[in-house]
Amino acid sequence: MTTNFYFNNFSNSQEQLLIEDLVLESIRIYGHDMYYCPRTLVAKDDIYGEDTISEYNAAYLIDLYVKNVDSYEGDGTFLSKFNLEIRDQMTLTVSFRNFMNEIGNIAMIDRPQEGDLIYIPMLDRLFIIKYVSKNAVFYQMGAVQMYDLVCEMFEYSSERLNTGIDAIDSIETELSLDSSEYALLTQDKFIITDQDGYQIVQGGYNFETQARDPYEDNTEFEIEGDNILDWTQIDPFSEGNA
Repeated sequence: MTTNFYFNNFSNSQEQLLIEDLVLESIRIYGHDMYYCPRTLVAKDDIYGEDTISEYNAAYLIDLYVKNVDSYEGDGTFLSKFNLEIRDQMTLTVSFRNFMNEIGNIAMIDRPQEGDLIYIPMLDRLFIIKYVSKNAVFYQMGAVQMYDLVCEMFEYSSERLNTGIDAIDSIETELSLDSSEYALLTQDKFIITDQDGYQIVQGGYNFETQARDPYEDNTEFEIEGDNILDWTQIDPFSEGNA
Protein backbone atom coordinates (compact mmCIF):
# COMPACT_ATOMS: atom_id res chain seq x y z
CA MET A 1 0.00 0.00 0.00
CA THR A 2 1.05 3.60 -0.54
CA THR A 3 1.18 6.32 2.11
CA ASN A 4 -1.93 8.30 3.02
CA PHE A 5 -2.43 11.01 0.40
CA TYR A 6 -4.25 13.37 2.77
CA PHE A 7 -1.36 13.48 5.25
CA ASN A 8 1.69 12.88 3.03
CA ASN A 9 0.86 15.26 0.22
CA PHE A 10 4.35 16.58 -0.48
CA SER A 11 3.38 18.19 -3.78
CA ASN A 12 0.98 20.72 -2.22
CA SER A 13 2.51 24.05 -3.23
CA GLN A 14 0.21 26.07 -0.96
CA GLU A 15 1.45 24.21 2.13
CA GLN A 16 5.03 24.76 1.01
CA LEU A 17 4.41 28.50 0.57
CA LEU A 18 2.81 28.67 4.01
CA ILE A 19 5.91 27.17 5.67
CA GLU A 20 8.12 29.50 3.63
CA ASP A 21 6.10 32.49 4.85
CA LEU A 22 6.48 31.32 8.47
CA VAL A 23 10.25 30.88 8.03
CA LEU A 24 10.58 34.33 6.49
CA GLU A 25 8.53 35.94 9.28
CA SER A 26 10.53 34.13 11.98
CA ILE A 27 13.82 35.42 10.56
CA ARG A 28 12.44 38.96 10.46
CA ILE A 29 11.40 38.69 14.11
CA TYR A 30 14.44 36.99 15.60
CA GLY A 31 17.12 37.81 13.02
CA HIS A 32 19.58 40.69 12.59
CA ASP A 33 20.29 43.12 9.77
CA MET A 34 23.62 42.31 8.10
CA TYR A 35 25.48 43.31 4.94
CA TYR A 36 26.10 40.66 2.30
CA CYS A 37 29.10 41.34 0.03
CA PRO A 38 29.36 39.16 -3.12
CA ARG A 39 32.87 38.32 -4.31
CA THR A 40 34.04 39.26 -7.79
CA LEU A 41 36.78 37.01 -9.18
CA VAL A 42 39.58 38.90 -10.92
CA ALA A 43 42.29 36.31 -11.62
CA LYS A 44 41.00 32.88 -10.66
CA ASP A 45 43.55 30.08 -10.42
CA ASP A 46 41.77 27.06 -11.95
CA ILE A 47 44.29 24.64 -10.43
CA TYR A 48 44.03 25.77 -6.82
CA GLY A 49 40.50 27.15 -7.19
CA GLU A 50 41.31 30.51 -5.57
CA ASP A 51 41.69 34.15 -6.44
CA THR A 52 44.32 36.14 -4.59
CA ILE A 53 43.06 39.55 -5.74
CA SER A 54 39.30 39.21 -5.27
CA GLU A 55 37.10 42.30 -5.23
CA TYR A 56 34.02 43.12 -3.15
CA ASN A 57 32.22 45.97 -4.89
CA ALA A 58 28.77 45.94 -3.29
CA ALA A 59 27.01 45.41 0.04
CA TYR A 60 23.35 44.40 0.32
CA LEU A 61 21.40 44.78 3.54
CA ILE A 62 19.52 41.59 4.43
CA ASP A 63 18.10 39.95 7.55
CA LEU A 64 19.68 36.68 8.73
CA TYR A 65 19.09 34.46 11.73
CA VAL A 66 21.98 33.48 14.01
CA LYS A 67 21.70 29.79 14.93
CA ASN A 68 24.46 29.91 17.57
CA VAL A 69 22.84 30.36 20.97
CA ASP A 70 25.78 30.26 23.40
CA SER A 71 28.87 31.57 21.63
CA TYR A 72 31.01 31.10 18.55
CA GLU A 73 31.70 27.62 17.22
CA GLY A 74 34.81 26.37 15.41
CA ASP A 75 38.35 26.11 16.77
CA GLY A 76 38.13 29.48 18.50
CA THR A 77 41.32 31.29 19.48
CA PHE A 78 44.43 29.15 19.73
CA LEU A 79 48.20 29.40 19.43
CA SER A 80 49.47 27.56 16.36
CA LYS A 81 52.88 27.36 14.71
CA PHE A 82 51.83 30.41 12.66
CA ASN A 83 51.19 32.55 15.76
CA LEU A 84 47.85 33.35 17.37
CA GLU A 85 44.89 32.42 15.15
CA ILE A 86 41.21 33.25 15.56
CA ARG A 87 38.89 30.72 13.95
CA ASP A 88 35.54 31.74 15.36
CA GLN A 89 32.64 30.30 13.38
CA MET A 90 28.92 30.93 13.32
CA THR A 91 25.98 29.57 11.36
CA LEU A 92 23.53 31.99 9.74
CA THR A 93 20.17 31.15 8.18
CA VAL A 94 18.69 33.00 5.21
CA SER A 95 15.39 32.43 3.43
CA PHE A 96 15.48 31.27 -0.20
CA ARG A 97 12.89 33.81 -1.26
CA ASN A 98 14.37 36.71 0.67
CA PHE A 99 17.87 36.06 -0.69
CA MET A 100 16.69 36.08 -4.30
CA ASN A 101 14.57 39.21 -3.82
CA GLU A 102 17.16 41.24 -1.93
CA ILE A 103 20.42 39.99 -3.49
CA GLY A 104 20.18 37.22 -6.08
CA ASN A 105 18.11 39.04 -8.71
CA ILE A 106 20.23 42.18 -8.32
CA ALA A 107 23.72 40.65 -8.16
CA MET A 108 22.75 37.92 -10.68
CA ILE A 109 23.63 34.98 -8.45
CA ASP A 110 21.31 32.05 -7.79
CA ARG A 111 22.43 31.25 -4.23
CA PRO A 112 24.89 32.37 -1.52
CA GLN A 113 28.44 31.64 -2.63
CA GLU A 114 31.43 30.36 -0.68
CA GLY A 115 33.94 33.20 -0.45
CA ASP A 116 31.34 35.97 -0.11
CA LEU A 117 31.54 38.21 2.96
CA ILE A 118 28.98 39.06 5.63
CA TYR A 119 29.42 42.09 7.86
CA ILE A 120 27.55 42.09 11.18
CA PRO A 121 27.17 45.69 12.46
CA MET A 122 26.09 44.53 15.93
CA LEU A 123 29.44 42.71 16.40
CA ASP A 124 31.47 44.99 14.11
CA ARG A 125 33.00 41.87 12.59
CA LEU A 126 33.48 40.60 9.07
CA PHE A 127 32.88 36.93 8.27
CA ILE A 128 33.56 34.86 5.18
CA ILE A 129 31.22 32.09 4.01
CA LYS A 130 33.07 28.76 4.18
CA TYR A 131 30.19 26.43 3.32
CA VAL A 132 26.58 26.74 2.17
CA SER A 133 24.16 24.00 3.27
CA LYS A 134 21.15 23.61 1.01
CA ASN A 135 19.43 21.12 3.29
CA ALA A 136 19.31 22.97 6.61
CA VAL A 137 15.86 21.54 7.30
CA PHE A 138 15.14 18.43 5.29
CA TYR A 139 12.21 18.97 2.91
CA GLN A 140 9.33 20.17 5.04
CA MET A 141 6.19 19.37 3.01
CA GLY A 142 8.45 18.41 0.10
CA ALA A 143 10.48 21.63 -0.21
CA VAL A 144 13.47 23.41 1.33
CA GLN A 145 12.92 27.00 2.46
CA MET A 146 16.32 28.18 3.73
CA TYR A 147 20.11 28.07 3.43
CA ASP A 148 22.49 27.59 6.33
CA LEU A 149 25.71 29.62 5.92
CA VAL A 150 28.72 28.36 7.89
CA CYS A 151 30.89 31.46 8.34
CA GLU A 152 34.33 32.06 9.79
CA MET A 153 36.17 35.20 10.86
CA PHE A 154 37.61 36.83 7.72
CA GLU A 155 41.41 37.06 7.45
CA TYR A 156 42.14 40.04 5.23
CA SER A 157 44.89 39.60 2.61
CA SER A 158 44.82 42.74 0.44
CA GLU A 159 41.45 42.09 -1.23
CA ARG A 160 39.86 45.17 -2.78
CA LEU A 161 36.91 46.44 -0.74
CA ASN A 162 34.69 49.01 -2.45
CA THR A 163 31.33 48.25 -0.86
CA GLY A 164 30.34 51.79 0.10
CA ILE A 165 30.17 50.81 3.79
CA ASP A 166 32.87 52.73 5.67
CA ALA A 167 33.32 50.09 8.36
CA ILE A 168 34.16 47.53 5.66
CA ASP A 169 36.15 49.66 3.23
CA SER A 170 38.36 51.08 5.99
CA ILE A 171 39.88 47.60 6.42
CA GLU A 172 41.55 47.94 3.01
CA THR A 173 42.79 51.43 3.79
CA GLU A 174 44.43 50.32 7.03
CA LEU A 175 45.75 46.87 6.13
CA SER A 176 46.22 46.54 2.36
CA LEU A 177 49.75 45.82 1.09
CA ASP A 178 48.71 46.35 -2.53
CA SER A 179 50.80 49.12 -4.07
CA SER A 180 47.97 49.80 -6.57
CA GLU A 181 46.24 51.78 -3.83
CA TYR A 182 49.13 54.30 -3.99
CA ALA A 183 49.66 54.27 -7.77
CA LEU A 184 49.46 57.45 -9.85
CA LEU A 185 46.26 57.57 -11.92
CA THR A 186 45.15 59.35 -15.07
CA GLN A 187 41.94 61.42 -15.19
CA ASP A 188 40.13 58.26 -16.31
CA LYS A 189 41.40 56.34 -13.24
CA PHE A 190 43.91 54.23 -15.21
CA ILE A 191 47.19 53.33 -13.49
CA ILE A 192 50.26 55.06 -14.93
CA THR A 193 53.18 52.72 -15.63
CA ASP A 194 56.78 53.18 -16.77
CA GLN A 195 58.28 51.80 -20.00
CA ASP A 196 58.83 48.40 -18.33
CA GLY A 197 55.20 48.11 -17.24
CA TYR A 198 55.80 48.78 -13.53
CA GLN A 199 53.39 50.98 -11.62
CA ILE A 200 54.49 54.47 -10.68
CA VAL A 201 53.77 54.63 -6.96
CA GLN A 202 53.41 57.72 -4.80
CA GLY A 203 56.07 58.44 -2.21
CA GLY A 204 53.62 57.77 0.62
CA TYR A 205 53.83 54.02 0.04
CA ASN A 206 56.40 52.21 2.12
CA PHE A 207 56.21 48.42 2.08
CA GLU A 208 58.02 48.08 5.40
CA THR A 209 55.55 50.43 7.06
CA GLN A 210 52.50 48.96 5.36
CA ALA A 211 53.49 45.38 6.04
CA ARG A 212 54.41 45.79 9.68
CA ASP A 213 51.99 44.36 12.19
CA PRO A 214 52.16 46.27 15.49
CA TYR A 215 51.84 42.97 17.35
CA GLU A 216 54.47 41.04 15.41
CA ASP A 217 57.70 39.78 17.01
CA ASN A 218 59.81 39.41 13.86
CA THR A 219 62.44 41.95 14.89
CA GLU A 220 62.81 40.40 18.33
CA PHE A 221 63.20 36.92 16.82
CA GLU A 222 65.87 38.16 14.41
CA ILE A 223 67.88 39.71 17.25
CA GLU A 224 67.60 36.63 19.45
CA GLY A 225 68.35 34.37 16.49
CA ASP A 226 71.62 36.18 15.78
CA ASN A 227 72.70 35.44 19.34
CA ILE A 228 71.91 31.74 19.02
CA LEU A 229 72.72 30.75 15.44
CA ASP A 230 76.14 31.20 13.92
CA TRP A 231 76.24 30.98 10.13
CA THR A 232 79.99 31.61 9.87
CA GLN A 233 81.60 29.27 7.37
CA ILE A 234 83.85 26.64 8.97
CA ASP A 235 86.50 24.53 7.23
CA PRO A 236 85.12 20.94 7.32
CA PHE A 237 88.67 19.50 7.24
CA SER A 238 89.90 21.37 10.28
CA GLU A 239 89.39 20.47 13.95
CA GLY A 240 86.97 23.25 14.52
CA ASN A 241 89.25 26.20 13.82
CA ALA A 242 88.06 28.62 11.19
